[in-house]
Amino acid sequence: MATAVFSLNRLRALSADEEVRRVAFVRERALHDEVSFLNEAKREGRMEGHKEGREEARREMARNLLAMNNLTDEQIATAAGLTEAAVKALR
Repeated sequence: MATAVFSLNRLRALSADEEVRRVAFVRERALHDEVSFLNEAKREGRMEGHKEGREEARREMARNLLAMNNLTDEQIATAAGLTEAAVKALR
């Protein structure tokens, strides 16, 4: 019980010090900014992963269409959403 009273009194004394409050505010802001930056990096990583997944799906579609051997590279490129050069590279 005495420790809790001492801690509370110590906390009150520290919070009365303007410099300590300023440092605490700066530290809290830095921690908040760090969390924000990490969340943004995660979001960007997920977006990049989705983009790569869509691109791989387009290439897979093109490979399947190439295997059918019924369409031109131009038709396959249009159907798969790729360039003709990308289709030629898959041949």
